[in-house]
Amino acid sequence: MNLKKVLVLAAVALVLFLLITRPEESAGAVQQVLGWLRQGAESIITFIRSLFGTATPIS
Repeated sequence: MNLKKVLVLAAVALVLFLLITRPEESAGAVQQVLGWLRQGAESIITFIRSLFGTATPIS
């Protein structure tokens, strides 16, 4: 088994372990990451809109 497969299996095992043993903390972490992604996407949209002169706030 190569190193890449071992690392992927270890990462999956760690995620499953955390989901099973600490579900509330895992959910909070996922919500935080999704919030960061949403904020980043909104920032990119605002930047592109400002390039084309249609900068309106996202509601």
